[in-house]
Amino acid sequence: MEPSSDSVGPDLQVTIHIGASTVSMLIAEPDSKDGPGEPIEFLEKPLPLARDIFRRGRVSRATTEHAVEILLGFQESLREAGTDFSQVERAVVTNILAEAENVEVFQNRLDIACGLHLEVLDDGEMTRLIYLKTRRRLHDTPSMQKRNTLVVHVGPGNTRILLFRKGRIDRYTSYRLGAHRTCETVEATHTDGAALRRLIREQISGQVSQIFLDYERDDVEDLVVIGYEIQLLVPFLTKGSSPKTSIKSLQSFVSELAEISEEERVQRYQVDYHTAGAVVPALETNLAIAEVFKLQSLRIPGSDYERGIHSDLPRSPSFTTGFRAEVIRSAQILAQKFKVDAKHAGHVAKLAKILFEETEAIHQLNRQDALLLEVAAILHECGGYISPRSHHKHSQYLIQNSEIFGLARPDVLTVSLLARYHRRSGPRTRHATYRSLSGPERIRTAKLAAILRVADALERAHSQRVKSFTTEITGSKIRLTLAGVTDAAVERLAMQSKGDLFQDVFGLEVVLAERG
Repeated sequence: MEPSSDSVGPDLQVTIHIGASTVSMLIAEPDSKDGPGEPIEFLEKPLPLARDIFRRGRVSRATTEHAVEILLGFQESLREAGTDFSQVERAVVTNILAEAENVEVFQNRLDIACGLHLEVLDDGEMTRLIYLKTRRRLHDTPSMQKRNTLVVHVGPGNTRILLFRKGRIDRYTSYRLGAHRTCETVEATHTDGAALRRLIREQISGQVSQIFLDYERDDVEDLVVIGYEIQLLVPFLTKGSSPKTSIKSLQSFVSELAEISEEERVQRYQVDYHTAGAVVPALETNLAIAEVFKLQSLRIPGSDYERGIHSDLPRSPSFTTGFRAEVIRSAQILAQKFKVDAKHAGHVAKLAKILFEETEAIHQLNRQDALLLEVAAILHECGGYISPRSHHKHSQYLIQNSEIFGLARPDVLTVSLLARYHRRSGPRTRHATYRSLSGPERIRTAKLAAILRVADALERAHSQRVKSFTTEITGSKIRLTLAGVTDAAVERLAMQSKGDLFQDVFGLEVVLAERG
């Protein structure tokens, strides 16, 4: 939320995170760079959000009011520091809130009571935060630069896996497998010890088997695990400064953990009651993944998971070093999987970028939109993998049912629609997926599709002969002067069918001119 113009007090950087089992706030000195400053105070209180969502499908009124109480307490701490909620840079809530049937009721109550607009972390943003955590591992785990490494994040409701080859992300997948989701499934049985572990293994076996099937041919050599529960227990799992722990040691630890009551876990390991029930499923899941790949050890970062989330929240996605490049690389890997002509797709992406930049004044889109356009250009012909006939529709289907690292589901949906509309019919409200979008999202999709169609028309011959062009808007026309082209007959013919959407959206007829 934006600071109010009349706010007074010290200049501070404040972030709030409502997680699966805790609410936390970090107060820090602002940094001149795009990142966290020196921490001043860190506050954390338990809240059974995941318990409610996975047990009842909704957040109870009691939990909602408890969240209000915690946040009002945080507000008082800010007042003591000479400031208030006006200096909260980001207030976010775990992505599992999206599974609650009363998500808006929870958000609205906190907004009205505390003046905080909560942002639900979507899959794309969670992936970015995990990427930032993983990037730090590249510095403290040099072997990741050489070995095929799986980075596993067992979250409250989902498990995300990143495969690294030579320090670069090769693949990313997400599974409906989480510590709190599993905890609430087995909670009603009231089992413990070996019986509890067997029950957990039965619950997670299907997803763990799928993980193995997805990565069994990738010669996995190392495993790095991150997550709230397992990182809380690092002092009890590793020795000295080494992040490694043997599988045998972890098996022994989990066996002991499963035998004691939740009250004993709270006292012995300094965890809250809501986390105490999730630690066994969290560790058992990580252990099962390590065992299925027949690894002898795994690595657990010694850093505080929750503080790390806060440190990364202020970092803008647009300026996260390397993140955009990894999104593009993920799209290229997907395109390779579907046998896309890489030279053609890459050149369409280049031309689309030029047109995007040349027409910023009229489309008024942002850097995230530019990224989605580039991804769509890379993947627009992937439907040919199924059939050349109606390949634009096949492209939509394949993209819509794929995962692209760093993109949330709404973004993937947008990319799929751009691929759908790169040829033949433009956006139509009779198309169910397009119709499901909000008004602003339809406009954005139409703008991006119009740009992609023009770029694709310029590369109609699949020969990369249009290297660059300049634009000039005169009246109701936009003139594209093609550098190094003496005869643009092929491109003009293609523009007759593909330039229509640009004219419909922006009111400008696309006219080509040669500059040989």
